[in-house]
Amino acid sequence: MKIATVIPAFNEEQTVGSVVEIVRSVPELAEVIVVCDGCTDDTAKAARQAGAKVIMLPENRGKGAAMLIGAAHTSAEVIIFVDADLIGLKQKHLLDLVHPVLVGEADMTVGIFARGRLATDLAQFIAPYLSGQRAMRKQLLNWIDNMEVARYGIEVAITNYARENGWKVKEVELEDLTHIMKEEKLGLIKGLGARMKMYWEIAKCLTHR
Repeated sequence: MKIATVIPAFNEEQTVGSVVEIVRSVPELAEVIVVCDGCTDDTAKAARQAGAKVIMLPENRGKGAAMLIGAAHTSAEVIIFVDADLIGLKQKHLLDLVHPVLVGEADMTVGIFARGRLATDLAQFIAPYLSGQRAMRKQLLNWIDNMEVARYGIEVAITNYARENGWKVKEVELEDLTHIMKEEKLGLIKGLGARMKMYWEIAKCLTHR
């Protein structure tokens, strides 16, 4: 069964290359697609140099649209979604994430950070449905409404749809994995602003269940 990894990215030049390199080091993962969602830095260059196929979007359309567009550019039956800002990604994380889908134990897996950093571990413990690390059968994406407009609320939209339609969902612990927080990327003020925007988009998805 062919597996593709889709990595939505917005200005992640510092980390996207290392994420792509780890994914490409797993023989079972045939294809790596980075969707550069209106990037204004060297994310696309770093991803290409690491060996990914890069799809350039001329303007920022949001994480949901980037995920959907990436999935549309592969014939793989199973899609792994991972974030471009991960720190500590290992082959085992990817294999653990996709295995339950491949063997029919789950329609979708959700990766939960464990023993990485307190802030990110706590956030996912409180709200595991916000995790961007997932594996799923591609055909299931065709049934989810409003993916393109969900933006940062995409994980909530997918989780809600899965729950309401009886998908088999399995949570998978991803030990020693974390990501760069927005305040670290953008500075405190801009980072808080970006975080509030993200929470607003998530809240809109929660209220439109």
